Amino acid sequence: MWGQEKPETEKAETAQPLTEAVREARIEAAERSGVVVDLRDADVARLELLNEALDPLFKDIPDDVELFDRGLSKGDVPKLWIDVVAHVEMGRDKRQYRFVQDTRYGRAVLAESYEVPALAEAIKRYVARRMVERERALTDDAGRDVAQTVLRHRRRRWRWRAIGAFVLGVIAGVAALVALALLSRP
Repeated sequence: MWGQEKPETEKAETAQPLTEAVREARIEAAERSGVVVDLRDADVARLELLNEALDPLFKDIPDDVELFDRGLSKGDVPKLWIDVVAHVEMGRDKRQYRFVQDTRYGRAVLAESYEVPALAEAIKRYVARRMVERERALTDDAGRDVAQTVLRHRRRRWRWRAIGAFVLGVIAGVAALVALALLSRP
């Protein structure tokens, strides 16, 4: 009973169905992972099509603008990166493109579309807005330089006026003392 071992024929019969079940489970897992890989490959292929559609847009960007770093990452969720904070990924149904921006409050969906031209248009508007923001930031920096120069000039002028007023005060004080000394002589 408890201490008795099963005969060899019974061991073989119970071990066989378990090993067969494990073998079948491995085959099913391999088939599922094959399907997952096929889905990921399909996502990558769709993102590559979008990437090719964006080539003319990114050729128009001047070489001195280094805001955008376009590239395709092939991780668990394939993504087409537009810049550091914005990327395109496939939606849940694997046919819809989702243009997403990471913000400090979470992800914001900028555009969704099943068609490449519509999403390419949304990306074009995003790129244009980013370039305008860059230009404003650069002109604000230049404006700050001008404002700082004007402020420095005014401070220098105020300093010279203060020194001039002090010198005039000293001269007026000496003149008043001399006048007092001359008038008070008997």
